[in-house]
Amino acid sequence: MHGLQPRGGEIIEELFPGFTEETVALGAQLQDTVNDAHWHFNGRRLSKAPSTMATVAAGRPFLEWYVRGRVEALANVTFLERHDVVGLDTTPDRSRIAGVRVQPHGEEAATEPSALPADLVVDATGRGSRTPVWLEEFGYPKVPEERARIGLGYATRHYRTRPDSTHDGRTLVVVASAEQPRGAVCTRIEGDRFVLTAYGILGDHPPTDPAGFDAFLKSLAVPVVAEFAQSAEPLDDPVAYRFPVSLRRRYEHMERFPVGLLVVGDGVCSFNPTYAQGMTVAALGALTLRRHLLRGALPRARDFFRDLAHDAVAPSWEAMNLNDLAFPGVEGERTLKIRVAHAYVALVQKAAIRDPKVAEAFIRVVSLMSGPESLMRPGMLLRVLRHARA
Repeated sequence: MHGLQPRGGEIIEELFPGFTEETVALGAQLQDTVNDAHWHFNGRRLSKAPSTMATVAAGRPFLEWYVRGRVEALANVTFLERHDVVGLDTTPDRSRIAGVRVQPHGEEAATEPSALPADLVVDATGRGSRTPVWLEEFGYPKVPEERARIGLGYATRHYRTRPDSTHDGRTLVVVASAEQPRGAVCTRIEGDRFVLTAYGILGDHPPTDPAGFDAFLKSLAVPVVAEFAQSAEPLDDPVAYRFPVSLRRRYEHMERFPVGLLVVGDGVCSFNPTYAQGMTVAALGALTLRRHLLRGALPRARDFFRDLAHDAVAPSWEAMNLNDLAFPGVEGERTLKIRVAHAYVALVQKAAIRDPKVAEAFIRVVSLMSGPESLMRPGMLLRVLRHARA
């Protein structure tokens, strides 16, 4: 399950007008993020009410296919198919990137790599980016990194509802907690299918045999996901994925960096995927890149990476680490500030069970539509304290 948060959908709509209408026409599901979902925290369901936030629910391959098609339609874009980027070309003094070296695969794999010159190279190759290795080969310092070890594992299965199903089509979300470090999410996507992902942290991973997967679902804090799985027709067997650590590369801290090279998306920061913020943070990074390119000059790497950290990466990274540290087995210092934040988030979640406005405000933060400070405004603070004590 790949969740495109409402803020990410807004950005894609801005860059590719018609995105929402066209993907829905092709089978994606447009959902009210609050009212069309059953959110469960600590075994309790958040209050529902129509909100101002909508999101497109679709499979990741479908979203990538659509966006690729829109990019391919641009007159000044060319795709170099069936090639790998195997290195960077530099000027003799290694101070500037002059392009990339590409290697064909398939029948022409034995061909020597060729140069693809460029004024600016943008590395969007994701978590497995080779840029840190290549920079060290060129004599640059090691890229500083931060890691958060979470030991996440998840398994995914697809379903179709049966003709006699009573499921209302809403997204089901059961969020893992310190008391029950297991969770799941299930949502309708294109092709009249449902995608269901179950997860556990710190090595407590769902099995991939169908019986074990179903047993894992039954162990969740609430039965709604297990009940859905029992009533629906499975279309495949569960498939597992492991995500041992979240990783942030601190390019903004590098004293030296070559001209003509930038890194975006998961190549800079890859998040705990259960928070479904990776695609949206990458979209925020695209806006940062656009703003720098519109200045008409080659972007300065330090300025770009500083703005990328501030505008896109840091808020989600800090929120993710705060949430992960709520699990006792996750390594990290629980400062007084973090303990106070944990206590207040618990109050917000309790209040959100009873108050639709608190629920919407909380989901707005989860969806990257508002910052965490919005939950501390006087009016919201009073609502939280009043309803959390009820």
